[in-house]
Amino acid sequence: MQQPISLSRRARAWAGTTGPRYKWVALSNTTLGVLIATINASILLIALPDIFRGVKINPLAPENAGLLLWLIMGYMVVTAVLVVSFGRLGDMVGRVRMYNAGFAVFTVFSLLLSVTWMQGTEGVLWMIIMRVLQGVGGAMLMANSNAIITDAFPVEQRGLALGLNQVAGITGSFLGLVLGGLLAPLEWHLVFLVSVPFGVFGTFWAYWKLRDTGIRQPGRLDWWGNLTFAVGLVAVMVGITYGIQPYSGHTTGWTSPRVLAALTGGVVMLMIFCVVETRVAEPMFQLRLFRIRAFTAGNLASLLSGLGRGGLMFILIIWLQGIWLPQHGYGFESTPLWAGIYMLPLTVGFLVAGPVSGWLSDRFGARAFATGGMLVAAAGFGWLACVPVNFSYWEFALVLLLNGIGMGLFAAPNRAAIMNSLPPHQRGVGAGMSTTFQNSAMVLSIGVFFSLMILGLARTLPHALTSGLLAQGVPAADAARLAALPPVTVLFASLLGYNPVQTLLGPTVLGHLPASNAAYLTGQGFFPALISGPFSDGLAVAFVFAIAACLIAAVASCLRGGRYVYTERPADQVSATAAAATSEAEEDRELTRDRLTTR
Repeated sequence: MQQPISLSRRARAWAGTTGPRYKWVALSNTTLGVLIATINASILLIALPDIFRGVKINPLAPENAGLLLWLIMGYMVVTAVLVVSFGRLGDMVGRVRMYNAGFAVFTVFSLLLSVTWMQGTEGVLWMIIMRVLQGVGGAMLMANSNAIITDAFPVEQRGLALGLNQVAGITGSFLGLVLGGLLAPLEWHLVFLVSVPFGVFGTFWAYWKLRDTGIRQPGRLDWWGNLTFAVGLVAVMVGITYGIQPYSGHTTGWTSPRVLAALTGGVVMLMIFCVVETRVAEPMFQLRLFRIRAFTAGNLASLLSGLGRGGLMFILIIWLQGIWLPQHGYGFESTPLWAGIYMLPLTVGFLVAGPVSGWLSDRFGARAFATGGMLVAAAGFGWLACVPVNFSYWEFALVLLLNGIGMGLFAAPNRAAIMNSLPPHQRGVGAGMSTTFQNSAMVLSIGVFFSLMILGLARTLPHALTSGLLAQGVPAADAARLAALPPVTVLFASLLGYNPVQTLLGPTVLGHLPASNAAYLTGQGFFPALISGPFSDGLAVAFVFAIAACLIAAVASCLRGGRYVYTERPADQVSATAAAATSEAEEDRELTRDRLTTR
């Protein structure tokens, strides 16, 4: 029998003592937690060249492609899988308790990452395992931060509060690029160590100041639901991860039996999970929440916006590092840092629009701002599709700013509307479900965008590469070998800031060429000019997909209905009060004894 809903003992012990400033303490601490969790999701993208050089491994070797992808995506996969479970646990045992534990776990594994001493494959495997476990802490932070904020703030201020938190999370994804680019050239261990002092400070601050002020829902853990959900979602994520790698002469692995088995098995397992959740007394994933239109429409819009936004970061980095920055005089080794810096207008757009739209949505509702934000983002993607590959930076910066404003307009009101629609005792699991959609969209988006880019490059890159190398005197066999490399290798070379031709052709071949030819091939003009045309073809297809995702998200957001804030029906309140009366009296007696003991 389900136990009654009651206010946690700690919450009632601290009732009236948290004070009017507590909500700002809760917001600042949870914002710090989400910020460092999302920074760590992207900080490796720019730092990977220095990390792989530090452990003495070549990430462009075919046998190392899986290591590279899992080091990038392992953290995101884990956070996508676990946030619902940790949100449900937060509803059961206390959201602050789970959040505090998440800060501690995150900090411990950040420290273990920073002392990586092994080299070669063993060193990368160690980092992948530590990143996965670091992601467990990140999932605990992400799953409970929004619920803690919703508990602490009144309805009329939640949009602003959740907007600040949401914008911090999205901004962290882009700040991670700059931090990785700044720290990795100095010492690659600093990329992991930088989180440790903030984690230690945040952990002690959270244990000292945060209090469980929400309604706790005692219950039992849904083991079968957790198992089927985790297996199903992990299988889908693994299938996506290996789907963008080459397979048996194909440019991508979507036809690989292993990928098809993972995707099919994952979908089947998720279907079994849905059946399980309708048959257990205390399900992990509250499917009945989807009866709330504001919750369903908000999560659908969030999923679609994540599909549009997630892969954008990778595409822009490749665009800047592989083509534009070298063409404008930047050495390949310096392009990772400058790519992060040149993308800052996107972050500025988030920072400006997010809090403002969250504050306005508290007064006027979320629908107009969230829908308008997706339309602005779609316009931004349309503008990006028209920008030439060798663009004027000021035009590019304005497009990024517009796109950031659109995403910021959408993110804060949409998350506030989702949280306002949830029953108080299900805010943790509801927030976890919403975060799962958002994080899963990020991984899926990377798979979609990379696949679209690879298919675009595969059509024209081999011929362009062969003719360009032969024209500079490269032997036909070596030119054919390079042209036969999967396009994903070329994308990774651009993404990682390597000198692509120098790395892929090797010193032996370059040493037999005339000095002027070798200098031209490894200079800043040959490779960017070579891939500009094929890259432009793939870019157009990717942006069309992003525009479509944003427009469908706008429709979903528009269909959310008017402003909706969950309120319990009187009958439910009476039933819950009657059922909890005995438990409340017992807790009062225990609370009194606790207070007498502390005097």
